[in-house]
Amino acid sequence: MNQPVRTALVTGGASGMGEATAHRLAREGNRVAVVDIDGDGARRVVAAIEAGGGTAVAVKADISDSAQIASALAIVRKALGPVTILVNNAAVENFCPILEIGEDNWDRIMAVNLKGVFLLTQAVLPDMLTAGWGRVVNISAYGAQIGATEMAHYTASKGGVIAMTRSLAVELGAQGITVNSVSPGFIDTPMARRAIEGSKFEVPAEQLVAGYPIPRLGRPEEIAAAVCFLASADAGYITGQVLGVNGGAAM
Repeated sequence: MNQPVRTALVTGGASGMGEATAHRLAREGNRVAVVDIDGDGARRVVAAIEAGGGTAVAVKADISDSAQIASALAIVRKALGPVTILVNNAAVENFCPILEIGEDNWDRIMAVNLKGVFLLTQAVLPDMLTAGWGRVVNISAYGAQIGATEMAHYTASKGGVIAMTRSLAVELGAQGITVNSVSPGFIDTPMARRAIEGSKFEVPAEQLVAGYPIPRLGRPEEIAAAVCFLASADAGYITGQVLGVNGGAAM
Protein backbone atom coordinates (compact mmCIF):
# COMPACT_ATOMS: atom_id res chain seq x y z
CA MET A 1 0.00 0.00 0.00
CA ASN A 2 1.35 3.41 -0.94
CA GLN A 3 2.18 5.68 1.99
CA PRO A 4 1.20 9.35 1.86
CA VAL A 5 4.00 11.78 1.09
CA ARG A 6 5.00 13.52 4.29
CA THR A 7 7.30 16.39 5.21
CA ALA A 8 10.18 15.52 7.52
CA LEU A 9 12.43 18.02 9.27
CA VAL A 10 15.91 16.93 10.33
CA THR A 11 18.04 19.17 12.52
CA GLY A 12 21.79 18.89 12.30
CA GLY A 13 21.21 17.51 8.83
CA ALA A 14 24.38 18.87 7.23
CA SER A 15 26.64 16.02 8.30
CA GLY A 16 26.97 12.70 10.10
CA MET A 17 23.85 10.99 11.40
CA GLY A 18 21.60 13.86 10.35
CA GLU A 19 22.86 13.78 6.78
CA ALA A 20 22.38 10.01 6.55
CA THR A 21 18.89 10.34 8.00
CA ALA A 22 17.90 13.09 5.57
CA HIS A 23 19.00 10.93 2.64
CA ARG A 24 17.17 7.86 3.95
CA LEU A 25 13.94 9.78 4.57
CA ALA A 26 14.12 11.23 1.06
CA ARG A 27 14.71 7.80 -0.50
CA GLU A 28 11.62 6.56 1.30
CA GLY A 29 9.56 9.22 -0.45
CA ASN A 30 9.36 12.01 2.10
CA ARG A 31 9.93 15.67 1.45
CA VAL A 32 12.87 16.67 3.65
CA ALA A 33 13.86 19.92 5.33
CA VAL A 34 17.55 19.94 6.24
CA VAL A 35 18.04 22.43 9.06
CA ASP A 36 21.53 23.20 10.32
CA ILE A 37 23.61 26.08 11.62
CA ASP A 38 25.96 25.16 8.75
CA GLY A 39 23.98 26.58 5.85
CA ASP A 40 26.49 25.57 3.18
CA GLY A 41 26.50 22.00 4.44
CA ALA A 42 22.71 21.87 4.47
CA ARG A 43 22.58 23.12 0.88
CA ARG A 44 25.13 20.48 -0.15
CA VAL A 45 22.96 17.72 1.34
CA VAL A 46 19.85 19.10 -0.35
CA ALA A 47 21.62 19.27 -3.71
CA ALA A 48 22.53 15.59 -3.36
CA ILE A 49 18.96 14.66 -2.43
CA GLU A 50 17.59 16.56 -5.41
CA ALA A 51 20.17 14.97 -7.70
CA GLY A 52 18.75 11.62 -6.63
CA GLY A 53 15.22 12.69 -7.51
CA GLY A 54 14.10 13.73 -4.03
CA THR A 55 12.45 16.91 -2.79
CA ALA A 56 14.21 18.93 -0.12
CA VAL A 57 14.94 22.40 1.19
CA ALA A 58 17.92 23.69 3.16
CA VAL A 59 17.51 26.16 6.00
CA LYS A 60 20.22 27.71 8.13
CA ALA A 61 19.15 28.12 11.75
CA ASP A 62 20.39 27.93 15.33
CA ILE A 63 17.82 25.73 17.06
CA SER A 64 18.56 27.26 20.47
CA ASP A 65 16.96 30.50 19.22
CA SER A 66 13.15 30.50 19.08
CA ALA A 67 13.05 33.38 16.58
CA GLN A 68 15.30 31.48 14.16
CA ILE A 69 13.13 28.38 14.59
CA ALA A 70 10.02 30.38 13.69
CA SER A 71 11.70 31.78 10.59
CA ALA A 72 12.98 28.35 9.56
CA LEU A 73 9.56 26.75 9.92
CA ALA A 74 7.97 29.48 7.83
CA ILE A 75 10.39 28.63 5.02
CA VAL A 76 9.86 24.89 5.39
CA ARG A 77 6.07 25.08 5.48
CA LYS A 78 5.97 27.35 2.43
CA ALA A 79 8.29 25.08 0.44
CA LEU A 80 7.20 21.63 1.59
CA GLY A 81 3.99 21.91 3.60
CA PRO A 82 3.19 21.01 7.22
CA VAL A 83 5.79 19.02 9.12
CA THR A 84 4.64 15.66 10.49
CA ILE A 85 8.02 13.96 11.00
CA LEU A 86 10.58 15.64 13.24
CA VAL A 87 14.07 14.31 13.88
CA ASN A 88 15.78 16.22 16.67
CA ASN A 89 19.38 15.37 15.87
CA ALA A 90 21.34 18.63 16.22
CA ALA A 91 23.71 18.70 19.16
CA VAL A 92 27.02 20.03 20.39
CA GLU A 93 29.46 18.17 22.61
CA ASN A 94 32.32 19.09 24.88
CA PHE A 95 34.84 17.24 27.02
CA CYS A 96 35.61 18.93 30.32
CA PRO A 97 36.27 17.78 33.91
CA ILE A 98 33.34 18.54 36.17
CA LEU A 99 35.37 21.03 38.25
CA GLU A 100 36.21 23.01 35.13
CA ILE A 101 32.77 23.23 33.51
CA GLY A 102 31.84 26.91 33.49
CA GLU A 103 28.29 28.22 33.41
CA ASP A 104 28.67 29.44 29.82
CA ASN A 105 29.79 25.97 28.75
CA TRP A 106 26.93 24.29 30.63
CA ASP A 107 24.36 26.74 29.28
CA ARG A 108 25.47 26.32 25.66
CA ILE A 109 25.26 22.52 25.83
CA MET A 110 21.80 22.70 27.41
CA ALA A 111 20.59 25.40 25.01
CA VAL A 112 21.27 23.32 21.90
CA ASN A 113 20.92 19.73 23.11
CA LEU A 114 17.89 20.08 25.40
CA LYS A 115 16.22 23.46 25.00
CA GLY A 116 16.51 23.20 21.21
CA VAL A 117 14.64 19.88 21.22
CA PHE A 118 11.90 21.44 23.36
CA LEU A 119 11.60 24.59 21.25
CA LEU A 120 11.47 22.83 17.90
CA THR A 121 9.09 20.12 19.06
CA GLN A 122 6.75 22.71 20.52
CA ALA A 123 6.86 24.73 17.29
CA VAL A 124 6.16 21.73 15.04
CA LEU A 125 3.43 20.09 17.13
CA PRO A 126 0.55 22.19 15.77
CA ASP A 127 1.14 20.63 12.32
CA MET A 128 0.99 17.14 13.78
CA LEU A 129 -2.07 17.86 15.92
CA THR A 130 -3.91 19.23 12.88
CA ALA A 131 -2.98 16.12 10.88
CA GLY A 132 -3.84 13.76 13.74
CA TRP A 133 -0.55 12.00 12.95
CA GLY A 134 3.04 12.67 13.86
CA ARG A 135 6.42 11.15 14.53
CA VAL A 136 9.05 12.72 16.76
CA VAL A 137 12.40 10.96 16.97
CA ASN A 138 14.95 12.42 19.38
CA ILE A 139 18.62 11.50 19.18
CA SER A 140 19.96 10.91 22.67
CA ALA A 141 23.25 9.17 23.54
CA TYR A 142 24.36 5.99 25.20
CA GLY A 143 26.52 8.10 27.52
CA ALA A 144 23.27 9.27 29.10
CA GLN A 145 22.54 5.64 29.96
CA ILE A 146 25.94 4.48 31.18
CA GLY A 147 27.87 7.70 31.94
CA ALA A 148 30.90 9.23 30.28
CA THR A 149 34.09 10.73 31.67
CA GLU A 150 34.40 14.52 31.42
CA MET A 151 30.95 14.78 29.79
CA ALA A 152 28.64 15.44 32.74
CA HIS A 153 27.06 18.42 30.99
CA TYR A 154 26.61 16.59 27.67
CA THR A 155 25.21 13.42 29.21
CA ALA A 156 22.91 15.45 31.47
CA SER A 157 21.48 17.18 28.40
CA LYS A 158 20.93 13.87 26.64
CA GLY A 159 19.42 12.33 29.75
CA GLY A 160 16.97 15.22 29.69
CA VAL A 161 16.13 14.35 26.09
CA ILE A 162 15.28 10.79 27.15
CA ALA A 163 13.05 12.02 29.99
CA MET A 164 11.33 14.52 27.69
CA THR A 165 10.77 11.79 25.11
CA ARG A 166 8.88 9.65 27.62
CA SER A 167 6.79 12.52 28.97
CA LEU A 168 5.78 13.68 25.50
CA ALA A 169 4.92 10.11 24.53
CA VAL A 170 2.50 9.96 27.46
CA GLU A 171 1.01 13.35 26.63
CA LEU A 172 0.64 12.99 22.87
CA GLY A 173 -0.11 9.34 22.19
CA ALA A 174 -3.88 9.76 22.13
CA GLN A 175 -3.49 12.44 19.44
CA GLY A 176 -1.80 10.04 17.01
CA ILE A 177 1.71 11.29 17.71
CA THR A 178 4.50 8.94 18.76
CA VAL A 179 7.69 10.15 20.43
CA ASN A 180 10.74 7.92 20.61
CA SER A 181 14.49 8.21 21.01
CA VAL A 182 17.40 6.61 19.22
CA SER A 183 20.46 6.35 21.46
CA PRO A 184 23.63 6.06 19.36
CA GLY A 185 26.80 4.47 20.58
CA PHE A 186 30.21 5.24 19.11
CA ILE A 187 29.28 6.26 15.57
CA ASP A 188 31.80 7.20 12.88
CA THR A 189 30.79 10.83 12.34
CA PRO A 190 32.78 14.04 11.87
CA MET A 191 32.04 14.91 15.52
CA ALA A 192 33.38 11.56 16.70
CA ARG A 193 36.43 11.85 14.47
CA ARG A 194 37.28 15.24 15.99
CA ALA A 195 37.13 13.66 19.43
CA ILE A 196 39.28 10.73 18.34
CA GLU A 197 41.88 12.95 16.69
CA GLY A 198 41.89 15.20 19.75
CA SER A 199 42.65 12.21 22.02
CA LYS A 200 39.53 12.86 24.08
CA PHE A 201 39.09 9.24 25.09
CA GLU A 202 41.01 7.39 27.79
CA VAL A 203 42.06 4.67 25.33
CA PRO A 204 42.33 4.58 21.51
CA ALA A 205 38.99 4.25 19.73
CA GLU A 206 39.91 0.83 18.34
CA GLN A 207 40.62 -0.45 21.83
CA LEU A 208 37.43 1.07 23.17
CA VAL A 209 35.16 -0.67 20.66
CA ALA A 210 37.10 -3.93 20.79
CA GLY A 211 35.20 -4.87 23.95
CA TYR A 212 31.76 -4.29 22.42
CA PRO A 213 29.64 -7.33 21.50
CA ILE A 214 29.83 -5.94 17.95
CA PRO A 215 33.45 -4.73 18.01
CA ARG A 216 33.47 -1.80 15.63
CA LEU A 217 32.34 1.78 15.21
CA GLY A 218 28.77 2.25 14.06
CA ARG A 219 27.87 3.87 10.76
CA PRO A 220 25.61 6.92 10.38
CA GLU A 221 23.43 4.90 8.01
CA GLU A 222 22.67 2.46 10.84
CA ILE A 223 21.30 5.31 12.96
CA ALA A 224 19.31 6.54 9.95
CA ALA A 225 17.72 3.12 9.52
CA ALA A 226 16.52 3.07 13.12
CA VAL A 227 15.23 6.64 12.93
CA CYS A 228 13.35 6.01 9.73
CA PHE A 229 11.67 2.91 11.13
CA LEU A 230 10.43 4.85 14.16
CA ALA A 231 9.27 7.62 11.81
CA SER A 232 7.28 5.21 9.65
CA ALA A 233 3.67 4.11 9.71
CA ASP A 234 4.88 0.64 10.70
CA ALA A 235 5.98 2.00 14.09
CA GLY A 236 2.54 3.34 14.98
CA TYR A 237 2.26 1.28 18.19
CA ILE A 238 5.73 2.15 19.48
CA THR A 239 6.16 5.20 21.69
CA GLY A 240 8.21 6.35 24.65
CA GLN A 241 11.04 3.97 23.76
CA VAL A 242 14.81 4.40 23.77
CA LEU A 243 16.29 2.30 20.98
CA GLY A 244 20.00 1.73 21.52
CA VAL A 245 22.05 1.48 18.34
CA ASN A 246 25.40 0.92 19.95
CA GLY A 247 26.76 -2.51 19.09
CA GLY A 248 25.61 -3.79 22.47
CA ALA A 249 27.82 -1.35 24.41
CA ALA A 250 24.99 -0.16 26.68
CA MET A 251 23.59 -3.55 27.64
